[in-house]
Amino acid sequence: MGLHSCGFWRPKSLLDTARFTLSFNSRHRKNHQDSQALWKHEAVQKYLETLSKEYQEVNHLLNADSINDFEQRTLRKRCADLSPIAAAFQKIKEAEREVQELEAMCRDLDSRDEKQLLELALEEKETLDKKINMLCRKLFQLLVPKEKYDRSHVILEVTAGRTTGGDICQQFTKEMFEMYQNYAAYKGWTFDIVNYTPAEIGGLHHAAAHISGEDVFRHLKYEGGTHRVQRIPETGLSSRMQRIHTGTMSVIVLPQPEEVDVKVDPKDLRIDTFRAKGAGGQHVNKTDSAVRVVHLPTGLAVECQQERSQQLNKEIALRTLRAKLYQQIIEKQLSQEQSARKLQLGTRAQAERIRTYNFTQDRVTDHRISYDARNIKEILSGKEALDKLINRLLEFAEIEAVTEYLEKMEALEGGGC
Repeated sequence: MGLHSCGFWRPKSLLDTARFTLSFNSRHRKNHQDSQALWKHEAVQKYLETLSKEYQEVNHLLNADSINDFEQRTLRKRCADLSPIAAAFQKIKEAEREVQELEAMCRDLDSRDEKQLLELALEEKETLDKKINMLCRKLFQLLVPKEKYDRSHVILEVTAGRTTGGDICQQFTKEMFEMYQNYAAYKGWTFDIVNYTPAEIGGLHHAAAHISGEDVFRHLKYEGGTHRVQRIPETGLSSRMQRIHTGTMSVIVLPQPEEVDVKVDPKDLRIDTFRAKGAGGQHVNKTDSAVRVVHLPTGLAVECQQERSQQLNKEIALRTLRAKLYQQIIEKQLSQEQSARKLQLGTRAQAERIRTYNFTQDRVTDHRISYDARNIKEILSGKEALDKLINRLLEFAEIEAVTEYLEKMEALEGGGC
């Protein structure tokens, strides 16, 4: 921080100096598993003190008469970036001082007559601790740069895996698709089914939906991957023998900005029509309203059968195809930027399981953050329990980003840079 050699202030960037790979596998970061723990780290305090001082300096420079219009615009933008961070930093400091005062008071309140007052003080301390944790989370959300596609709508696809245990994969895939449909309703999003291919025994082979609303991709971007189920089938020999079977299904989450700038040459498309297979009214299996679009250069194929109109299905299929082609462009850019490390989240990579749903133990485990949640039915209902899990992932991602940045800074300082 400070003045440039020719007299004008040069801004320091926030955490947008680097793009973060959120591997969720950093064992050496166990001490930073929540926002409040990371807040207490010396390097975080030092960094935030620097930003707070910079904010004061920018404010001072804005009041100077010697700066021109261009310099003033630059400073105002920087001031707008730093202001919420500096405010959150000060609020946490003030709350911590209140906690220290309460702790000092509690040490003196040890007589029986003051027991009720002590209980009130402890309740207030608990409230302040929650407030500090909430402010820390907000602070790290401000520090971490917003992903380019966070506000985008998405195309979500589910596909059943294979197992020797019968139809548990198809049944689980149906439950997962319904979970995301319920979650969309819980968040106030719009959930439009694009394709639905049911299995013969009541499960689901494959389905896709277009989900639109506020910050949809931000909340769903870490759902992409392989989900594993462990349960005793409800029918057949395995159910009678109480034998546990393991199966998988995959989820793909594609960001779909409102304006997808991907040109598709009609000559590169093969468009087929067929009769719809899923539930949708009397027209099913009577008219060729379903549409399959194949992009010949890449081999990408998409289907849509949700509408009665063949033309509408074609338009939806083309929109989905553009989203998939756009995703290929995104992945190519990310792979170039992250050539030194494998991007494990936010892509279509399905090699490693990300979550296990163990029905016999009534437990859901997210392997990326070593997080266990009980009551599978609550999570599959797609409401508060799932939202809590997703927000835990988002918080961990923010902590990963801040920690990675600090590690880079420490490495640079250690190297004498």
